[in-house]
Amino acid sequence: MMVEDLYQQMIDAWNKRDANAFAELFTLDGEAVGFDGTAHTGRGKIHEELKASFASHPTPPYTGKLQGVTTVTTDVAIVRAIAGMIPPGKTEFDPKLHAIQRMTAVFRGGDWRIALLQTTPARFDNRPEELAKITAELKAP
Repeated sequence: MMVEDLYQQMIDAWNKRDANAFAELFTLDGEAVGFDGTAHTGRGKIHEELKASFASHPTPPYTGKLQGVTTVTTDVAIVRAIAGMIPPGKTEFDPKLHAIQRMTAVFRGGDWRIALLQTTPARFDNRPEELAKITAELKAP
């Protein structure tokens, strides 16, 4: 598996609302920082919190677009991506849900795992043209 595949698996697990599949992509001590700034450390905690989140409310699916991968060493890589969501009952992306994602991946036990996933709201204060660029990129094939 390549690092790009790991990112896509993470997006797919979220979209399937599969907390187990999502958490299994992380190292045992991996960390996920969510859209609201909540940080969860450890595969078990990530699973527990995501399972509760999926059970408590409908989570819109992500559309994620890779923007690049930086290989730091032979066993560490950083994925740069953008993500957006189309809320339930809507047909267009909600720019308030656009995010910048960074994923630090490590090669452990013969496979790539997520050590850190950071999802930051893409607010672009007073720069609506930047939000429009993300929307256009997310819509592009």
